[in-house]
Amino acid sequence: MRTLLISDLHLGSGSRGDLLRAQALRAPLLETVANADRVVLLGDALELRHGPARMAMAVARPFFEDLGRALGGREVVLCPGNHDYALVAGYLTRRSEIDRPAPLAVEQRIAPQDASPVLATLAEWLSPATLSVAYPGLWVRPDVYAMHGHYLDCHVTIPTLERLGIGAMSRVMSRPADSLCSVEDYEMVSGPLFAWIDAVARQGPTGPALNGSITVRAWHALGGDDSTHSALAKDGSGALVRGRLASVAPALRRRALLRAFPLVVAALNRAGMGPLKADISGPELRRAGLCAIGEVAARLGLGDAYVIFGHTHRAGPLADDDAKEWRGRLGARLVNTGCWTYERAFLRVGSPGENPYWPGGCVVVEDEGPPVVKRLLEDCSREQLRAATAAAAA
Repeated sequence: MRTLLISDLHLGSGSRGDLLRAQALRAPLLETVANADRVVLLGDALELRHGPARMAMAVARPFFEDLGRALGGREVVLCPGNHDYALVAGYLTRRSEIDRPAPLAVEQRIAPQDASPVLATLAEWLSPATLSVAYPGLWVRPDVYAMHGHYLDCHVTIPTLERLGIGAMSRVMSRPADSLCSVEDYEMVSGPLFAWIDAVARQGPTGPALNGSITVRAWHALGGDDSTHSALAKDGSGALVRGRLASVAPALRRRALLRAFPLVVAALNRAGMGPLKADISGPELRRAGLCAIGEVAARLGLGDAYVIFGHTHRAGPLADDDAKEWRGRLGARLVNTGCWTYERAFLRVGSPGENPYWPGGCVVVEDEGPPVVKRLLEDCSREQLRAATAAAAA
């Protein structure tokens, strides 16, 4: 059986960077889908944090209908992530109301109609393909496990707002990251945060604090010195707008921000929100994400399985990557699908083949052999990506 895994489509994104809303950019993926026996949507397929579900659904319908036609009677498995957590939140709530429910395993298989009305609608759109739901992930084969990867935010050392929110929840619930050892533990510290964000998004379009854009803005502002620029450029993510920053904010304010950031991080560590680091360079973003997902794999007992994930939008391992970084603490072999979103901040430097954040990634798993990372939009220039998304949004 050939399984095709894709992640982080973010269909319905308020930024309109969700590339698969453009029919022209769906074509390379649908050609690959035609040769697959099963497709796994590995989280954040829908962008449900930018506003009510109806907004994302209106954008997503053409893609799901095209995907269903390309697959025919074959299977789609959807594993919700943090940005479409609402798809499985109702199921988890109902489960909590059962007297002595069985512990959550690393794979729960759920019928779409038992998970949420949105998933039931997606199942209709995907016909004649069939849809099932797996949470938080699924065993693709006995030695390959796939999940979105949002649990890594419990361990990552980059001080994103989501990481800080989970850190605060861990403090409130007396569940520090080093005590987490099961799916239920991870849900206990992350689920309430996700549910709150989803509740806000249901009321209307959300602002930058909840939709993720503020994290990118902060990254811009804090990564503008020469040493960070060089480090980011080596990882293909040197999205630093030094000239723009200088024209918007006085240099003095910028220097003060750069000096204050390590002090803020140190204060957060003293408050028990860490461990966090003030290094937010491109290489550190990569290393921190890999260390964190490796920790999740170890704590969930995944052993030395291949662990396929998304979430960080950084495909790999790629040809120039250090293979040692892509091994978890207990031997898990890490593989990232990449994403299908156009985020200009991460795409300013490097050619499509060089930039590890270039969209269009997928992973193919056969009956045997290692999972293979493929990049389906390497032939598309930045101008083509921008033009396709602009045309789809018009």
